[in-house]
Amino acid sequence: MQTATWYSGFAKTASHFCGRPRTFALAVAIITFLMFFLIQNTQNRDTEAIQIKLDELIRATKGAHNALLDLEELEEETLHAFRRKYQALASNARANLERGSADTGTPEA
Repeated sequence: MQTATWYSGFAKTASHFCGRPRTFALAVAIITFLMFFLIQNTQNRDTEAIQIKLDELIRATKGAHNALLDLEELEEETLHAFRRKYQALASNARANLERGSADTGTPEA
């Protein structure tokens, strides 16, 4: 009987404490904080898997530039240089379209 009395008192005190708005807000904040990290971890894993798949597609495609493998690890300036090359290719392709030429093919990057 002593155990039941102790547990009953503990349960009443805990429910009184947990029923307060501040405690509820703290619990929501903690859960939100933990969910943020869980979601971030999942997104990081998904992004890494996508990058590996893209690297494999580049590696397996005949004529693809293997220098594009693992771009996400390069320094910003190197990335900007690659971006400028591909922007120039896109600009040339649009100019060819305006002149009535096809924009297909595999020009050198």
